[in-house]
Amino acid sequence: MSVEKINMPQLGESVTEGTINTWLVAVGDKVNKYDPIAEVMTDKVNAEVPSSFSGVIKELIAEEGETVEVGQLMCYIDTEESSSASKPKSSEDSTKTNDNIENDTNSKEDVNKSMKKRYSPAVLRLAQENDIDLTMIDGSGRAGRITRKDVEKFMKEGTKNDPKEEQKEPSHQTIPKVNQSGTPSVRSNSIASEKGDKEIPVKGVRKAIADNMVRSKQEIPHAWMQVEVDVTNMMKYRNSIKDKFKSDEGYSLTPFAFFIKAVSQALREYPELNSAWAGDKIIQKKDIHLSIAVAKENELFVPVIRHADEKTIKAVARDIYELANKARNGKLSSEDMQGGTFTVNNTGTFGSVSSMGVINHPQAAILQVESIVRKPVIIDDMFAARDMANLSLSLDHRILDGLVCGRFLARVKEILEGMNVDTVSLY
Repeated sequence: MSVEKINMPQLGESVTEGTINTWLVAVGDKVNKYDPIAEVMTDKVNAEVPSSFSGVIKELIAEEGETVEVGQLMCYIDTEESSSASKPKSSEDSTKTNDNIENDTNSKEDVNKSMKKRYSPAVLRLAQENDIDLTMIDGSGRAGRITRKDVEKFMKEGTKNDPKEEQKEPSHQTIPKVNQSGTPSVRSNSIASEKGDKEIPVKGVRKAIADNMVRSKQEIPHAWMQVEVDVTNMMKYRNSIKDKFKSDEGYSLTPFAFFIKAVSQALREYPELNSAWAGDKIIQKKDIHLSIAVAKENELFVPVIRHADEKTIKAVARDIYELANKARNGKLSSEDMQGGTFTVNNTGTFGSVSSMGVINHPQAAILQVESIVRKPVIIDDMFAARDMANLSLSLDHRILDGLVCGRFLARVKEILEGMNVDTVSLY
């Protein structure tokens, strides 16, 4: 038997940390190699962490809800395989091994001491956003490490756990900005449940959504625009071929595929909207990768259609079908969720006719495609029944102004209204 470490794996490109949503094992549980031991949530996707060894779980180091950086220790496991490195071959080796154990213990103590001042990106971000001095917080994690829960508790209570520190003069840092601004998290903490109420813990994807939305609203100065589009001719064409298309291809030709095609074409002409805010600079992305919102019960995913501008309407329709199926069956990978440069949200699915989306940080904008409604419209001084839809654009006013966004929306409108049996090619 030997004791091995299981560290937080790299769960995807650009993923630097993961939050342990649920431990799937307990101390003393026997696991086989590749058995899942924990559900981990990142800002990209939920994933299961497999065991790297067969053996018995010896100690869980990280707690549920704790954010752990990639490569950092999650737990110890007593492995079934003997480790040549840990087995002494002789009494001399045994002595050396004992020395090594002692050194290892000392080393761990040194590591523990250093970990008190090692903060995860999530902790640092919370502290920076709320002007919190981390030295004022006592960590509850391993070796006194400060976890996200510690910071959130500090934000809620506004006091330091250490009684000695409570005697100090209060500083401006003990009053987090979040209390002053009244963000949703603080408001929710101030609400007490009453008899008969049902309390639902905020964790997993719901917590990730909440964190991302708060971050977007706190950091991004949103502005909104909306145009109305006549898609009568587009719908006539789509309705005339949808049954044959589904019979031939095995998946539906939805109106959303036409909108995706139009938006990606317009983004090629107006690359300003295909940008990201990067602190002291704006990064205008070369490739057009469209994030699409897919809902699954209480969860929301934003998988990505890559190189949308280079794809036919048929290819876009297939991507929508496959990504939506993956999301609803829990099969999305971290690669499916990465690299989005602009988000298109099909709010029309729910019958919505007007909405204001929250921008998917750090993208520059999000476009809501509202419900297609058949209604009377005046054309040539006469009423005509037309299929109309609103396009609602939320924009990051640090990156974009109304002029370029207005021109972008006008171009999307022009492309969509020009789609008909003579101009659209599915393949």
